[in-house]
Amino acid sequence: MEEHYIGVDLHKAFFQVCAVDSFGQRCWEDRFPTTPGGIAAFLGRTRAGVTVGVEASGPTWSFVDQLQGRLAQVVVVDAAKTRWKAGYAAKTDRLDARRLADALRRESVVSIYYPPPAIRDLRELCRYRRSLVRTQTGLKQRLQALLLRHGVVEPAGSTLWAGQGARWLTGLALPGRAGESLVGLRQVLAAVAQQVLTVEREVVREAAGDPIVIALQTLPGVGPVLGLTLRAEIGEITRFPDPPHLASYAGVVPRISQSGLRRARAGAITKQGSPWLRWALIEAAIHGVNRADPVGRWARRLAVKKGALKTRVALARALCEDIFRVWPRT
Repeated sequence: MEEHYIGVDLHKAFFQVCAVDSFGQRCWEDRFPTTPGGIAAFLGRTRAGVTVGVEASGPTWSFVDQLQGRLAQVVVVDAAKTRWKAGYAAKTDRLDARRLADALRRESVVSIYYPPPAIRDLRELCRYRRSLVRTQTGLKQRLQALLLRHGVVEPAGSTLWAGQGARWLTGLALPGRAGESLVGLRQVLAAVAQQVLTVEREVVREAAGDPIVIALQTLPGVGPVLGLTLRAEIGEITRFPDPPHLASYAGVVPRISQSGLRRARAGAITKQGSPWLRWALIEAAIHGVNRADPVGRWARRLAVKKGALKTRVALARALCEDIFRVWPRT
């Protein structure tokens, strides 16, 4: 029997393989280490004309990169949306590989976007900057909490992170272990702040040379950081047929509950999809109520009726339409 479909259950140290023919009969099964030698052994045992399916996980992109161009097709599978065949009560590596191979054969898999290396590099840059900023914010909050616990009142009318407030914080001393914590937090915060500045300069440089980001920056609330994040997380606008699909991918659409002929009920947003894209849309939507166009007037009326938070989410969905409009197609 010749294998036609291969399911791969990928892990950090190894991957389990199951190969089936066009009738669903198993041709062979094996386990390989996720090393260059293990992948070479797998490719040596595999025909070039097969279709391989692998679940999306942490090491997936590195694994798929090594298979691209050597096999007929490599499908990155969305396990949450793929229709699996019933009958497997247990869950093991071997059974997962069998289920993947069978789903490929039945053409019931739902694949996900395979971003090219250039897009992945942009994502790494933007996500790294976001994680640094969150770390910086957490350190500032810990430092302020330390001062609060010891009854230290900050200078009125100034921030602790620049100007007179920063000079005051540098000269502040606390007794005992609190003083050691204060010194340590100041040192770590300074190091993180310097790294944030370095990364943001790189973000601005990348944004200035990307025509898609330049076009996105014409939208209200979108600057170099949010523009590059939107560009990196979306990747290719053509993979979405319309703005509602983009909004669904970002997880800013409401859950809909409907049964029979009863009226449909809308719940909270799904928050499924890219959390980084959702964050960028929500951040840009903060400025939506200041728009002078019909969208801004609609947003101000909505804010009076529904509140600022719900209005921001609605503006994030509206921003998806703007992104579709300005995104260059050439």
